[in-house]
Amino acid sequence: IEKWGDAMNFAQAISSGFRNYVGFTGRACRSEFWFWQLFVFVASICLSVLDLAAFASANWSPLSTVFSLAILLPGIAVGARRLHDINKSGFWLFLWFLPIIGWIIMIVWAIKKGDQGDNRFGSDPLAALAAEPAQS
Repeated sequence: IEKWGDAMNFAQAISSGFRNYVGFTGRACRSEFWFWQLFVFVASICLSVLDLAAFASANWSPLSTVFSLAILLPGIAVGARRLHDINKSGFWLFLWFLPIIGWIIMIVWAIKKGDQGDNRFGSDPLAALAAEPAQS
């Protein structure tokens, strides 16, 4: 289990997700991936509520739709980088199209601890994070 001192916090993870908007190279640690998922989940719920309140008569949800389109590429990119962290190609993301079995494999891989040190996809993101000076 990643120690909190060695993990990204929520703000760092979201910032990294948007900073690497279409960055399919490098690695993403577990905390970056799961905080990104939490951000998407919470934002989607909030925007769905706003859509219901503001556009109750509409047949579609404009805020949720725009948000979903805006985070599509960074979501795929953070997923590919998460796979890179366990030394797997981003093409394994296609397992999401395989119901049940593919989903189970992907969730297990998302939970799995990343490779320590460098692998073929780059340096350890937690080592780089630990090297950054503490921000106050």
